[in-house]
Amino acid sequence: MKSYIQISTTTETKEEAQKIAQYLVEQKLAACVQICGPIESTYRWKGKIETANEWLCLIKTREDLFNKVEAAIKKLHSYETPEIIAVPIVKGSNEYLNWLDDETENKLKDKVS
Repeated sequence: MKSYIQISTTTETKEEAQKIAQYLVEQKLAACVQICGPIESTYRWKGKIETANEWLCLIKTREDLFNKVEAAIKKLHSYETPEIIAVPIVKGSNEYLNWLDDETENKLKDKVS
């Protein structure tokens, strides 16, 4: 059975988010990347509580592409430890999931029905 995921990462600037989104879609590692922001993040970093404005990327892809997406984000990202987390897409319309297959590398041959 095919598995789909949504990966999220945050960036310091909109331009960095756009660069990551463009690369992932151009390389067919993601069918779509939505950029939201700015958002406010509060987190602990090196023993201090920090608050910063960030841009959130929501990356729609297949589970089997996670490692390639992760490597691309790490290569392009300015953060020392970028957020790279994935959640499963447990349901979706057949049309959307078929489109996701068509727009990512090594298309899966069997369409969702």
